[in-house]
Amino acid sequence: MNAELITDDVDLAAHLIRTGGLVAMPTETVYGLAADATNEAAVRRIFTVKGRPTDHPLLVHLDSPDDLEAWAASVSPDAQVLADAAWPGPLTIIVRRAAGVLDAVTGGRDTVGLRVPAHATARSLIERSATALAAPSANLFGAVSPTTAEHVLADLGDRLEPGRDAILDGGPCEVGVESTIVDCVSTPPQVLRSGGVPTEDVERLLAHPLAPARGAPRASGMLPSHYAPRCAVRLVDSSDDAMALRAGTPNSAILDLTDDPVSYARDLYARLRDADDRGLSTLIAVLPPAVGLGHAVRDRLGKAAAPRPEH
Repeated sequence: MNAELITDDVDLAAHLIRTGGLVAMPTETVYGLAADATNEAAVRRIFTVKGRPTDHPLLVHLDSPDDLEAWAASVSPDAQVLADAAWPGPLTIIVRRAAGVLDAVTGGRDTVGLRVPAHATARSLIERSATALAAPSANLFGAVSPTTAEHVLADLGDRLEPGRDAILDGGPCEVGVESTIVDCVSTPPQVLRSGGVPTEDVERLLAHPLAPARGAPRASGMLPSHYAPRCAVRLVDSSDDAMALRAGTPNSAILDLTDDPVSYARDLYARLRDADDRGLSTLIAVLPPAVGLGHAVRDRLGKAAAPRPEH
């Protein structure tokens, strides 16, 4: 699986970005498959490596909140409030794209998703690359997101090219689920994806409620089935329900971290991957309360348990 792809050399990774390569980079949320967001050939290769449909927009990772205006045609008051208060951090803001933003990045839409990551290695890579980085999760499209360099290697090791690409090892991701995505073009803003910044916190920053997502999927993670392991995922509301279901479900196990939502988010994807590694047929997951990071965990588990698309 080309283990030589893994490196902790940020300067090497930045060189590969500048020369059109792909680098799987650590962030506080999940590992992202990064390319120079201004290099169309490199951006298009992200879609090829992941098997991602080209009409699915990519998120752009910026070096600083000061870069917002270079990527946005306009910035609403709500978008500015969120950028000022939540960046660097696991929050993506959807704004009208600036004229020079590539169609390949936005999936042909007139909007673009932007964030400034908080992870020190990611920020160092962006700074040394001297460009913004387009980066979806560094996994095969629709599969479980990666939270370690080893996860990336398992998924994409045969699709990345040593010497051209790299996996930058920054250790396990601290948050463990993707960024919250807020569409600030809509009025009021809509939460397109729950994530590392709880919805309640976003509403407190804005001092007004957010609207639920409406319309066709237009951001990462909005499809009904996503984040899915190979095994079936069954959802229950309590530990008692999980025990009862397991009694009649062969080759199954229970996932229940409801007493610690932060750990549930951080460990979720590793637990889903472990279920596959163990050859389980079914993983029975207890849903956490719908508060704080529980919103994101419930969203990911719901999509993991949804009927899988036929290929």
